[in-house]
Amino acid sequence: TFSCKEISFSFKLKSQSICRRERKLPTRITRKLDVDTSIFCEVDYPDSEIKNKNRDIVVDQFSSRFSRIAVRVSPQAERAVKKGHPWIYSNSVQSVKGEGRAGDLAVIFDRHNRFMAIGLYDHLSPIRVRVLHCGRPVQIDSAFWDARVQAAVDYRIQGGLGGSAKDEEEATTGFRWINGESDGLPGLVVDRYNDTLVAKVYTSSLLPHLGALLASLRSALAPARIVLRLARSIEESAAQAPWELKDGDILHGDNQEETCLFKENGLVFEANVIRGQKTGFFLDQRENRRRVEELARGAKVLNAFSFSGGFSLYAARGGARAVTSLDLSRHALQAAERNFQLNRHVPSVSACEHDTIQADAFKWLAEAEAADYDLVILDPPCMAKNQAEKARALGAYSRLASLGMRCLAPEGGVLVAASCSARVGMDEFCDQVLLAAKASGRKFVELDRQTQPMDHHASISEASYLKCIYVKFMSRKSK
Repeated sequence: TFSCKEISFSFKLKSQSICRRERKLPTRITRKLDVDTSIFCEVDYPDSEIKNKNRDIVVDQFSSRFSRIAVRVSPQAERAVKKGHPWIYSNSVQSVKGEGRAGDLAVIFDRHNRFMAIGLYDHLSPIRVRVLHCGRPVQIDSAFWDARVQAAVDYRIQGGLGGSAKDEEEATTGFRWINGESDGLPGLVVDRYNDTLVAKVYTSSLLPHLGALLASLRSALAPARIVLRLARSIEESAAQAPWELKDGDILHGDNQEETCLFKENGLVFEANVIRGQKTGFFLDQRENRRRVEELARGAKVLNAFSFSGGFSLYAARGGARAVTSLDLSRHALQAAERNFQLNRHVPSVSACEHDTIQADAFKWLAEAEAADYDLVILDPPCMAKNQAEKARALGAYSRLASLGMRCLAPEGGVLVAASCSARVGMDEFCDQVLLAAKASGRKFVELDRQTQPMDHHASISEASYLKCIYVKFMSRKSK
């Protein structure tokens, strides 16, 4: 029975009757659904436009090309989903009713044929379903995406991000608004760089829903522009009709500049949001950079794997007398120099001597003769992208820590070692660093361990990737 303000419907699934009432009549009901998936009325998203370069893309062009399919999974996967894990792997799918294309909504039933969850289906990915919701049936429509985006935004604001800073020294306009699965938006990362949003998509299953998501982002955050970044694994599918998208496309706004400026704890940084690594900057090390600033007063600092000089700049503001940025990439070192120039108005940054060295960090550290650094920072790229690389990565972390310790001054100093390899746990990583410390023969004490900041919060172990340990070494003469 349909009325002006509500829609009510019921259906019978085996011996159970499920009734559901939805407030607010959908824009239009496009077709009658099969009984297995009729918990959800298929609706078109409200018309709205987003801009991609010089062409307009209406939301319906993204959102109208998906169906609902019934999926049944293994008992083990069923238990995992009920406990909150958002991934269902291909070998856990027992049956699929329908063809199943990337972006279809997979309605997942338990062994008793009761609704259990709904998620994004991707027939090309080993993660066959990314769960959006588990529990009672819900409608996946514009209101659903709006609520998920707003919840993620509210979480950051409550944590002190996104609001007005008390003073310029505390201002931060670069951070993560949405962190994928941990914010209930699987496969999507959204980072803020001042008035630019960078949306990175990691799964083809999001493409049919991208228009609705972009509308939600614009409604909640009112950005000047939105830049699309694509994981390499989906670039080919995204380039095909009807999407015709490529990495670096500007989906909203007129600004075509590759770089933009943003602040982090008052420091000014440049991010290349069109072609830079990840979304343009490594925002996840914000709290560790602040800690390095506290340790740097009067120190001679070595920042290995420096990228664009984040740790280096914080050390300079913290009062370091000299900082060396070491990286294999010439472009990264040039970005570090630009970041220093952007902050020369800060007296301590202006007073700090900043040098750059373009070299392989492992090789340079092994051949380094001068062992007179008071603070050594080791923040290498991911060393274990899959389980098969884990053992090798652990050995590399141990060796790297040993090389870093050799560069510390005889009078003592602090080693800061980090890992961004999700396959390596916190204890596993720290154990390797501490074993290397013991092997050095020097007296030391562990100062602290840190993981990723609140805007990169992890709801599952696979999303908990960042580890950082601080170790203080005493003078070689101490016993």
